[in-house]
Amino acid sequence: MITYTAAPADLPPAGLPGLDPAWSRLVPVTDADGVERTFHVLDNGVTDPVGTLLCVHGNPTWSYLWRGLLAAAPAGWRVVAPDHLGMGHSERLDSARTLAQRVDDLGRLTDALGVTGPVVTVAHDWGGILSMGWAHRHRDQLRGIVLTNTAVSQPPTGKGPVLIRAAHVPLIGENACVRTPTFVRGTTSLTWPLLDKEVRDAFAEPYGTPARRAAVGGFVADIPFAAGHPSRPALDELNEGMRTLDVPALLLWGPRDPVFLEEHLRDIRDRLPQARTHRYPRASHLLPEDAPEYAEAVVDFVASLDEPAREVAATQDRPQLWAQLDAHSHDDTPAVVEVGGASISWAQLHGKVTDLAGALVAGGVQPGDRVALLVPPSIDLTVAVYAVWRAGGVIVVADKGLGLRGMGGALRSARVDHVIGATQGIVAAKAMRVPGTRFPVRSFGTLMAGPKGPLPEVSADMEAAVLFTSGATGPAKGVLYRHRQARAQVELVRSTYGLTSGDRFVAAFAPFAIFGPALGIASAVPDVDVTRPGTLTAAALADAAAAVDATVVFASPAALRNVLSTVDGLDAAGLGALGTVRLLMSAGAPVPAALLRELAATMPMASMHTPYGMTEVLPVTDVTLAEIEAAGAGEGVCVGRPLPGVEVALSPLSPLGLADGELTTDAGVTGEICVRAEHVKDRYDALWMTERAASRNPGWHRTGDVGHLDEDGRLWVQGRTVHVLTTVDGVVTPVGVEQRVETLGSSAAVVGVGPVGTQQVVVVVTGTGEVLASAALTEAVRGVAGVPVSAVLVRKDLPVDIRHNSKVDRVAVAQWASGVLAGGRA
Repeated sequence: MITYTAAPADLPPAGLPGLDPAWSRLVPVTDADGVERTFHVLDNGVTDPVGTLLCVHGNPTWSYLWRGLLAAAPAGWRVVAPDHLGMGHSERLDSARTLAQRVDDLGRLTDALGVTGPVVTVAHDWGGILSMGWAHRHRDQLRGIVLTNTAVSQPPTGKGPVLIRAAHVPLIGENACVRTPTFVRGTTSLTWPLLDKEVRDAFAEPYGTPARRAAVGGFVADIPFAAGHPSRPALDELNEGMRTLDVPALLLWGPRDPVFLEEHLRDIRDRLPQARTHRYPRASHLLPEDAPEYAEAVVDFVASLDEPAREVAATQDRPQLWAQLDAHSHDDTPAVVEVGGASISWAQLHGKVTDLAGALVAGGVQPGDRVALLVPPSIDLTVAVYAVWRAGGVIVVADKGLGLRGMGGALRSARVDHVIGATQGIVAAKAMRVPGTRFPVRSFGTLMAGPKGPLPEVSADMEAAVLFTSGATGPAKGVLYRHRQARAQVELVRSTYGLTSGDRFVAAFAPFAIFGPALGIASAVPDVDVTRPGTLTAAALADAAAAVDATVVFASPAALRNVLSTVDGLDAAGLGALGTVRLLMSAGAPVPAALLRELAATMPMASMHTPYGMTEVLPVTDVTLAEIEAAGAGEGVCVGRPLPGVEVALSPLSPLGLADGELTTDAGVTGEICVRAEHVKDRYDALWMTERAASRNPGWHRTGDVGHLDEDGRLWVQGRTVHVLTTVDGVVTPVGVEQRVETLGSSAAVVGVGPVGTQQVVVVVTGTGEVLASAALTEAVRGVAGVPVSAVLVRKDLPVDIRHNSKVDRVAVAQWASGVLAGGRA
């Protein structure tokens, strides 16, 4: 039995980290019973505001949670963050407070504060449902909603947060929440990394005694898990009322939260379908602490409220992705061949795709549903991809090179509704806690023989795919394509490389492994793990080429390096199969001209092409071996000219390495590469802030790569924006320096050590021996680098990504170099 003791409101003590005492005020409010209650409120004091941010904390925190947002308030906006009665430094009451009373309290408080709108509510934890209560009653003032790690209802798929259910048990709850500070202290331990002790103490400061923690226990007891709970009617009314709130909404989420899970986020997104979402991958329950940059997101959200809707550029009406299957529905020639295994004709492929699509619809796949594909490259994968599209679904693909944990996080973030998997994939889906209906590949035959649902009309504007980046140049991101963008990509690839129905191709490059049917050309699946392309051997490539009389090969540089290293083992038949290839396309990482020259001996008939692009937009440019040789040496890697319909511009770099200049196509200007084209991705999925940054020039995608255009309109790539060095002499991009150093015979990484603006250039080369390079090697490096070099270090190898085996993690190298130069261990 929780004992409540009344006590007056007070002010927080001085000296709490990040809390400005000038924000604190005590506000008297008359409640529904005519009794005056006093609230403690943080208020930035803006008079005549353009709007108000109403920040509502949960349990067992207090208004201190919002100190970062008060400090970063949007210009002209008032920020008010109250402590609920009994919580923080507001008045302690002699009885418990119910959900309905707390919603009423919040409304009376905003009246007393003179809040008239427009209002954007910002809430966390149990403050989420309280803020929705305020929004429900103040629709005329409501301008927007921001929710962080909260729940407004318990989905039927679960029993509720384990930690909250445990605290709901009377004896456990009273001991953990009131008699001891376990719940208070435990909440501030749910951060990543652990908060500084001074901040944890500040959160606990109002709750130093059992009497001051009574409302903490009362809050928990008021959570209506059971249908007969007194607060259940109010909760049901409010969470259903959310469905009618049609204002802009932003959901900021920490996926490491052990309290509020993916099912709670999904439930909120179902109730607020207009909501934008941004996930902070490393954040846990206390998102405002784990991701203090959330304040920037709120400020950006407020700014977006007055922005005009972004126009979608008109696109051409192109055939459906499965149009070639319909066209070949009576063709008995091979469409897809598994080397050393099965093959399937165009007619069979058309029939299986149609039958499986109907079975998926009958099994619950609805237009717009997301379907995770956990199937290795194969005929089964091809059938699954096109069946999902034909059923109106959205394929979700994550690279297994991310590891089980990374892949699981990616798939959960994509709101997967269903899973299609081989046996291993179905098992992995359970281990990764991926939700959704399971459709095992081994059951395809049974499914296709069973009931069929009607196939929907699929428009060009419907979502088609969420493809996760490999994580080679930063955290893996979900890239969303609509059908119109995917169709445009197919047509650009077809026209760029002159592909016709007479071509047959081998796709050892993951993005194109499933495009054969869309292109209308037969394809072979080589014996290689496409997520580890370095496993492709010359014999495996030759076998795949022979299986379909291939005229085209798509492969990554890492795959082709291994092909060259194993080419001596090819017999005459293998050499003959590769000798008839007319086109080799290698993408995914910079392709050295020397590699292409060596490959020309193995594929003497092939025109060597290396396009530039990324998961977000591919291809952007294209360049042949002859064009690379004609361009000669330069600052970076020459990737050719923009393809028809593709525009490339640069956002110039500032002296501090920021790409904040106006877009330009002037020759010789180094900046972030920006692209505009029909086949650019629609957006980053569940990464609203990332998308805002990448598309801040309307219609353009900022690639994160740095480069320049030369006088002949060719694009040169010089590195990544995050790898730019900022020295006292100006910015330095790494790739050109690395290329010059590598003429000495070793791989190299160029990194900056020291503060931004005064970084020192450090060159790390591969080799053995002492970490600090010899005087002779240092002199040699400085002689070719072209920029002042402060130090040359040696290490056995450079960290590279799994997918491409070539993209150096310069951030990791910089950290290593900084440690070595500071006297740490190598």
